Amino acid sequence: MTSIGIIGSAGRMGVALAAAISEAGQRRCGIDKGGDVGKLADDADVLVDFSSPAALETTLDACVAAKKPIVIGTTGLEERHHYLIDDAAADIAVLQTGNTSLGVTLLAHLVREAAARLDPEYDIEIVEMHHRMKLDAPSGTALLLGQAAAEGRGISLATCSERGRDGVTGARGHGKIGFASLRGGTVAGDHDVIFAGPEEMITLSHRAENRMIFARGAVRAALWLTGQKAGRYTMPQVLGLN
Repeated sequence: MTSIGIIGSAGRMGVALAAAISEAGQRRCGIDKGGDVGKLADDADVLVDFSSPAALETTLDACVAAKKPIVIGTTGLEERHHYLIDDAAADIAVLQTGNTSLGVTLLAHLVREAAARLDPEYDIEIVEMHHRMKLDAPSGTALLLGQAAAEGRGISLATCSERGRDGVTGARGHGKIGFASLRGGTVAGDHDVIFAGPEEMITLSHRAENRMIFARGAVRAALWLTGQKAGRYTMPQVLGLN
């Protein structure tokens, strides 16, 4: 039996993670804001973090000190956070992802394949909708899907994306990947990747009906990660997709 530590155990994802851990027959422990992350890292076999970017550096330091792996599902990360993750991954196993859903992981694989096989005349647009309380846009999942599309096309998402169109923007950039973010209600997460080509359109979609899909995926990732050596890992590796 594996002990999985939850950072932010009283939050929406924390509650879902606790249920998923029990469902999987594993042990759980957790902390909330102001809790001792060092003690949690000592007590748990692996940590799962869906809290906030601001807390990530302290969490990574605790994991490295305790030599414990961590699954990071926190979104809204900046470039400096990825440098911190890379540094930690030299000493411990780290899996960082914009989405822990197994369905979204497979969707990203399909998006990469479609982008690689359809020529640039097929414009790529990513539309996402989340609940009114979500803080970051585009969502981490939308960016994950955009990165998959960019990899399929052999381009850089950083230089080939269009966001927040407003006013007279001019014609759509050829070969760009567009993003649109919608917010409202209690939507757990809807994502559409549209390939709009000459006289036809292909849409690859995922609908999240409950946060439990993210929690179950995170638990599966955590159990898989406990058997890995130090390094940086991804959800497709959990499913054996790469």
